[in-house]
Amino acid sequence: MAVATGRIIPSLALAILLGGFLAAVPPSPASALAWLSGPIQALGMLKEGLGGFGLPADDTGRVRLTVASWDPLLILVFVVLIMGMIGVMVTAGGLHGIVRWLQRFARGPRSTQVVTALMGLAVFIDDYANTMIVGSAMRSVTDAHRVSREKLAFLVDATSAPVAGLAVISTWVGYEVGLFDEQATSLHLPGNGYSMLFDALVFRFYCVLTLAFVLLNAATGRDFGPMSRAERRARRTGALLEPEAAPLTSRAFATSAADPRARVSALTAVGPILALFVFLMAALWIDGGGGARMGQNPAVLLSFAAWRDAISASNSIPLLALASAAGLVLAVGFARARAGLDTKTVRAALVEGMRSALLPVVVLSLAWGLKAACDRLGTGSFMVALMGERLPPALFPALTFAVAALISFSTGTSFGTMAILIPIAVPMALGLEGGAYGLVTMMSLGAVLDGSIFGDHCSPISDTTIMSSISSACDHLHHVRTQLPYSLMVAILALGLGYGPAAFGIPSWAGLLAATALIAATLYLFGRPAGAPGVGPSAETDT
Repeated sequence: MAVATGRIIPSLALAILLGGFLAAVPPSPASALAWLSGPIQALGMLKEGLGGFGLPADDTGRVRLTVASWDPLLILVFVVLIMGMIGVMVTAGGLHGIVRWLQRFARGPRSTQVVTALMGLAVFIDDYANTMIVGSAMRSVTDAHRVSREKLAFLVDATSAPVAGLAVISTWVGYEVGLFDEQATSLHLPGNGYSMLFDALVFRFYCVLTLAFVLLNAATGRDFGPMSRAERRARRTGALLEPEAAPLTSRAFATSAADPRARVSALTAVGPILALFVFLMAALWIDGGGGARMGQNPAVLLSFAAWRDAISASNSIPLLALASAAGLVLAVGFARARAGLDTKTVRAALVEGMRSALLPVVVLSLAWGLKAACDRLGTGSFMVALMGERLPPALFPALTFAVAALISFSTGTSFGTMAILIPIAVPMALGLEGGAYGLVTMMSLGAVLDGSIFGDHCSPISDTTIMSSISSACDHLHHVRTQLPYSLMVAILALGLGYGPAAFGIPSWAGLLAATALIAATLYLFGRPAGAPGVGPSAETDT
């Protein structure tokens, strides 16, 4: 249904309902009335996914709330609070302050593209904030230097989900950690969702290579395929769009602007983000026993292995919620003291930011319900038994990447794809490894996340793809057409030099270096500079 309709919420809801009916399959035709309990079973699965909360009455008849696990609810709190924090920082001009500081370094077409890419890296905390802020802030600068709208849309789109997916502090963290934590608990894996996120980080080939491609492409000023034609058109004629282009615009996009009364300052965003990061890392270190280790040997604070052990031993979910609360409080404080906004304006920004968390909260809740349905029906065990003896373990991560990309491209959502595949891919990978949490499982975690982002990056119905076209005022189909060859090239390199060799024990850094070198060689051998000599106004003027 997700592939056919492109709508993830009704698809997940229908999957949970079907899971309820399957769980209620009667043992004999005589007990066919048991089918009627299907919707009740589905509601039970959804409740189980949200932590198994209930309102039972005790012996005195008093109703009390009981929760089997607070982690799912705390993850939802994290998502809501951090979205509220972003809303406040945008209205207070904090993110715009970061953008304004970087704008000073744009002196020509190449440097303008590099600055745009760096802005995408700087606004790492959320992919929506990235697309809304970077595209709108840089559009006038790229227009002045005759950078095509197609190229601007690509730079915005290619540094939104990849950087948010790699950042250890972002709106994606709570979602991914929540999905991983469910697997760690139900499958009795070592560590927790946060440590699994770090395990997958070294196998995020597509995201890392996409950022490498963006920076090399911007720095060299060389393009190939449809993007090369768009850049030559813009540089030579000044036509930023094709004659028949219909650029996307949106009134709703205006909500990403800073309040006109705000004193724009990068510190308004840097302060809360830095405080959130420091608070979370310190809390993870202390809760995971890092303080005791440091008492014995202070140098252990610089050990990556010690940090990983501390994070694995910590209870990360409550700490994420506390860190987001601390960041939100500081964001409000900076908005009042630094940006000079009144309480009413800050409160409105906070409410609007929290309201934008509705979609990820709903998707995440339904994803947990689907996970409960899969557990109840034994889906993971069945898939392992079905394919475990037929599929070589070394091929599983690459296959997982491809399947995730297909689903994400068809549905236009990376979050929904992660929700669908993680409950299936992790048990299968464990089964292929004989029940041990090893290389194939860790690679499969990264493959699901990266494949989901790749498909979403290419999909014309993806929200971030559409928002990139809107923020860049670019024709949407032209944006999709020009960036597709770049995305496909990176995905092929991620498979051929990333997941393939890594499955046979080749270090991931070796694959990343080889793929990056190949990207540079491709740009120099097949790419053409839009500002080549002899084409008049297109000449490069960077110093």
